[in-house]
Amino acid sequence: MRCLILGGGGFIGSHLCEELLVEGLSVRIFERPNVQISVPRRLVERVEWQEGDFTNPVDVETAIAGCDVIFHLISTTLPKTSNDNPVYDIQTNLVPTVQLLELLRGRPGRKVIFVSSGGTVYGRPTALPIPETHPTQPLCAYGITKLGCEKYLSLYRELHGVGSVVVRLANPFGERQHPGSPQGAVAVFLHKAMVDETVEIWGDGEVVRDYLYVKDAARALVQAISYQGSHDVFNIGSNRGLSLNAVLREMEELLGRPIRKKYTASRSFDVANNVLDTTRAKSELGWAPVTSFREGLQRTLRWMETAARTPAETLRELLPAGPAHLQLPLVREQVVAPKPPRTQHG
Repeated sequence: MRCLILGGGGFIGSHLCEELLVEGLSVRIFERPNVQISVPRRLVERVEWQEGDFTNPVDVETAIAGCDVIFHLISTTLPKTSNDNPVYDIQTNLVPTVQLLELLRGRPGRKVIFVSSGGTVYGRPTALPIPETHPTQPLCAYGITKLGCEKYLSLYRELHGVGSVVVRLANPFGERQHPGSPQGAVAVFLHKAMVDETVEIWGDGEVVRDYLYVKDAARALVQAISYQGSHDVFNIGSNRGLSLNAVLREMEELLGRPIRKKYTASRSFDVANNVLDTTRAKSELGWAPVTSFREGLQRTLRWMETAARTPAETLRELLPAGPAHLQLPLVREQVVAPKPPRTQHG
């Protein structure tokens, strides 16, 4: 079986790639040219790489050729920026996803596993934890577009027999998450704490989120490959909610010192609580999280500490490194003073 990971060079994609290789599957990664990637060199050399533009059907058609399972991790926007330009969100996420489904209409037996957003598609919860049957009223264009992609997947499954599974992920964290990314509170906070910078928090810090260790998330995606049941949407989360303040307290305990904090105005699209009900995933996929937040945080901290003290000449084995043909520079600044990417892949 050959698996294609659209946007596979990113944080989640790198761990998914690793899990697929462990299972003995062939992996092809589709990424934009000249993008900073998170896949370690030891994995890069074991996969097939293809560069291209997800909005270009010709590039995508080449990418899907010969692939049995297609993991769709691409997103060109973030929750906090999507409302600034919803048209761009539609043009670069929803439209290309429909183009992908059109290409798959004439290719029976293919399966799409789409990574959606458990943190944004539901909006303000009326019940906690949130089941898949909860109403969907997103407060940001990012969530609306994710939901739109879900609906088109359902349409093409019913009308054209294109197999698909939707995975609504909680907030993933773990090794290889770029601390300079505009998304990912755990990586950003932990990095700032390590270098003794002030952590900025929107609101009073009591916003509750569901933080899922990334290797547990990747395992859920792999288990979705063989699912043949009647459900098509699954929540994948930790079954536990933590406030931002609680996250910072956990970090302070690990570091053994207080973290400098600055509280700023809250954001209108941030709901107060978001914790996912993963009962369906347990019963149907046989999946459940196995890594506690503390253990995942410890692993993330060890990875960051190792990267920060590793000599530059050996750093390539520990930090994001691209395929040789990409000729991407890799320097210590990727940990100490990272620059946020223009777009965010899974």
